[in-house]
Amino acid sequence: MSDVHAKPHHDYHLVDPSPWPALGAIAAFGLAVGGIIWMKHLSFGNFKPEGLVFGAAVIALLFVAGSWWVDVIKESAEGYHTRIVQIGLRYGMILFIASEVMFFVAWFWAFFNTSLFPGSAIQYMRADFTGGVWPPKGVEAIDPWHLPLLNTLILLTSGTTVTWAHHALLHGDRKGLKWGLTLTILLGIFFTTVQAYEYIHAPFAFKGSIYGSTFFMATGFHGFHVIMGTIFLAVCLLRALIGQLSLDHHLGFEFAAWYWHFVDVIWLFLFTCIYVWGTWGAAFEH
Repeated sequence: MSDVHAKPHHDYHLVDPSPWPALGAIAAFGLAVGGIIWMKHLSFGNFKPEGLVFGAAVIALLFVAGSWWVDVIKESAEGYHTRIVQIGLRYGMILFIASEVMFFVAWFWAFFNTSLFPGSAIQYMRADFTGGVWPPKGVEAIDPWHLPLLNTLILLTSGTTVTWAHHALLHGDRKGLKWGLTLTILLGIFFTTVQAYEYIHAPFAFKGSIYGSTFFMATGFHGFHVIMGTIFLAVCLLRALIGQLSLDHHLGFEFAAWYWHFVDVIWLFLFTCIYVWGTWGAAFEH
């Protein structure tokens, strides 16, 4: 009788008290403070923390995120994610992706503001900063038809493999699910490797040029999202291997696929606007 009265008689999930939201906020705050200390080379007497605070905050944030993720998976496995709860989770994921869209709108805005009106930079910086043209005088751009085009093909292919994995799951094809996820993860790693190589050999730096700043902020944050998406899919692959994903129980994988397609679309805009249109008429590195 006690079990009957303890279980809720409704489709809503009343979440148990959890330390992860508060600890996640503290870790995120530590990340911001650590980043400022590192970038400003701040010291406290003879103690120079440099990247120590930032690194500790990253480790703490990863631990909190992982622990929180495990708790959500446990809730799902215990049957708390009813149809009503899943609707709320879907709305939450949609709003999260919408917020990510607006995040990238800010970087596109910065890029278009400086590229369409390069002369306006003169109001805030020295007169020869852009030379009134875009790309600025003296800046050697990255040829969009080499590594950026390769990365575009990689991401587009990864979009097809994650869709293959999703359809395989819906049709009970466990082998296709695992292969589709594995190929998507490998393509995500390949994309990140190619972009890292491109950054290392870029003919311009992040600092000293508004062209470099807008380029690295927009493409760099996208690269960060690719890494997060790859981790997201890796968790889904692990769950698939141990049998946690099924036709009626795969909301986490569905969200991972949404997120990955979002990353694909953002890259198409980056490639078209920043790599192709933004370098029109520029001199390319040889």
